[in-house]
Amino acid sequence: MLDIQFIRENINVVKDAAAAKNVAVDVDQLLELDHKRRELLQQVEKLRKARNETAAQMKNGQPSPELIAEGKRIKESLSQLEAELEPTENEYQILLKSVPNVMESDVPIGSTEDDNKVLEKVGEIPEFSFTPKSDAELGLEKDLIDKERASKIAGSRFAYLKNDLVLLQFALINFVMQSLSDEVVIKQIVADNNLQVSTKPFSPIIPPQLIKTGPYEASARLNSEEVTYKLADDDLWLNASAEHSLCTMFMGETLPAEELPLRYLGYATSFRREAGTYGKDTEGIFRMHQFDKLEMESFTVAEESRAEHDFMVAVQRWLVDQIELPYQVVLKCSADVGKPNRRGVDIETWMPAQGAYRETHTADYIGDYQTRRLRITTKRGDKNELVHTNDATAFAMSRILKAILENNQQEDGSIKVPTVLQPFMGGKTHI
Repeated sequence: MLDIQFIRENINVVKDAAAAKNVAVDVDQLLELDHKRRELLQQVEKLRKARNETAAQMKNGQPSPELIAEGKRIKESLSQLEAELEPTENEYQILLKSVPNVMESDVPIGSTEDDNKVLEKVGEIPEFSFTPKSDAELGLEKDLIDKERASKIAGSRFAYLKNDLVLLQFALINFVMQSLSDEVVIKQIVADNNLQVSTKPFSPIIPPQLIKTGPYEASARLNSEEVTYKLADDDLWLNASAEHSLCTMFMGETLPAEELPLRYLGYATSFRREAGTYGKDTEGIFRMHQFDKLEMESFTVAEESRAEHDFMVAVQRWLVDQIELPYQVVLKCSADVGKPNRRGVDIETWMPAQGAYRETHTADYIGDYQTRRLRITTKRGDKNELVHTNDATAFAMSRILKAILENNQQEDGSIKVPTVLQPFMGGKTHI
């Protein structure tokens, strides 16, 4: 969430950001509640101090009737004020948490994802001497994907991945884990992009698949209506993406400044309701209720957080370059960037069967919006500061597998394995 002092001093900036993000929040009402809350807190603290002073006097012998009456009056007044403060505090907190993050100055203002800005196109779109097949067709023909049987067991938008497609997924996982945990690779990415950031590699991590309501809400990532599944009998939610249980990992902790940045590469099976997408991407494995994902998460000091965002986009581009897929880099507009984000960049990879670029990666620059509620700080000198967070997709497996299958299909029906993945598949060149 935003700092209330920042909101007080930047009312129009905050209002404009909420409007641009299509987030309905009454900032004026929030500030009225803030004023009322502060007045009530001052009165409550004054009465609590008086109560303590009165209680101290009563310990000295037999209290006078006047002192007893004063104690009773203070107790009743305090009780009334606290009863008024509680609903005010609750309403204030709800509104404060509803205020979205402000945006970087280069974020395009737009009302839908159609207003996103293409920054660059990379790679040659493949030309085929035949009509390219979709991942659904290729998966059925080569016994790689079975959605029909999965639907009997789990319903729509689930699949059995089989045979060489499973090996290809684990080849991707091993390639990314090996590459991003290698400082030599990180140094090369930093140098190639002229970035002024640490060359510290990522630490591989497998986070919990379940998250309690408190941490999930504090992360500003809990979207119960559209995305997230909840366990019926427990205060636990299924993880919708690895970064949701990574950004919450240090909740309530102070991180040593000399250890920052902390970079993690998380692998998790993710679960999403995909509400609101009825009839969209129902074929193939592009949009699933369950999918595996490699996600980057980092914790930095404030002045390094924007450069860290640029670094993560550079890592994403390097990864897609290595598997030789055509893609475009997209700067997300205000309506698409997301409530907790200051800036967002997507990589959209070419999908031959659809004849379109589709989102396979996203990079989120969040700043201190998450860490304020999560209370994740660092200490420099005598000053405690909020750390900043960034997250970015390394590979969402089902989406990138679709792209590999479609872009690498051959006229003889085989599918070429990207060169960098072949060593992780025992030297196999085609499936």
